[in-house]
Formats: sequence, structure tokens, C-alpha cells
Amino acid sequence: MKTFKEFLYEVDALTMKQDAQEIKRQKKHLADKSKEYQDQSDIEKMHGHGGAAEAKGETFELAAKNIKESSPAWQRSAGKDPKGGLNRKGIASYRRENPGSKLSMAVTTKPSKLKAGSKAANRRKSFCSRMSGMKKKLTSAKTAHDPDSRINKSLRKWNC
Repeated sequence: MKTFKEFLYEVDALTMKQDAQEIKRQKKHLADKSKEYQDQSDIEKMHGHGGAAEAKGETFELAAKNIKESSPAWQRSAGKDPKGGLNRKGIASYRRENPGSKLSMAVTTKPSKLKAGSKAANRRKSFCSRMSGMKKKLTSAKTAHDPDSRINKSLRKWNC
């Protein structure tokens, strides 16, 4: 029987393989688009028109070259919890990318169940005050009222 750690490594390897396939697919798509615009540019030149398609083709070519081979899980949907915040994989990925980080799971316990002044209660209180301030100052009205925005999901998860 596999240990939980072995299971996580297996899942991580599978996800990395899927990510590599997705990156390869995106690069191929952008290269095809670039070729398509280059062909269109050649036709425009034959008819004596400008090079708008040529500029677009070069843009797609640059985009294909600049796709990062594998971004960390905490920046992709693989590391994000659909209910808000990061999942275990996202947190592990963040810790790998930022050595010395003390990022930990959200305090999802209801405030009434937390002992006042405990470490968890203080973390929750600090997070709620910090993120509520960010919501007021750094988000648009549309994002602030959208129940599916990442900030609102996180605030709900932390019972803010």
C-alpha cells in the first residue's frame, strides 16, 4: 500500500506531464497562427498592400518563444482551490519556489469555535483585516461584488 507522500509524488508527476503536454499544444497553436499570418502577409505583398498580417505573425512567433516551460502550481489552476485560496499542492509549490516561506493552510474553523487569542484566531483576524482592506482599495466595484472572484472566495473560506 502506498503512503500518502508516495501518492502525492505520483499525482505531482502526472500533473507535470499534463502541463508539459498543454505547453507543447499551446506552442504548436501559436506557431501555426504565425505561419497563417505569414502566408496572409505574402498574399498582401503580392497585391501591394501593407504588412498588418506580417506584424501579427511576428507577434504570435514571439509569444510562442516566450511561453514558460512550466510555471509553478501555485500560479496555475492546479494549485488553486475552487473554493478560494491555495490547495495543498499550491502551498507545496509555493514553498519550493520561495525557500524559507512559512505559508500554511487557511484557518477554516468558524470563529465561534476558535479560542480567543489563539494562534489560529490571530492568523484569521490578521488575514481578514488585511484582505478586507485590499478588497476595498485594490479591486474594482465589479470584482468586489462578484461572488466568484478569487478575493471573495478567499474571504469566505476564512470566514471573514
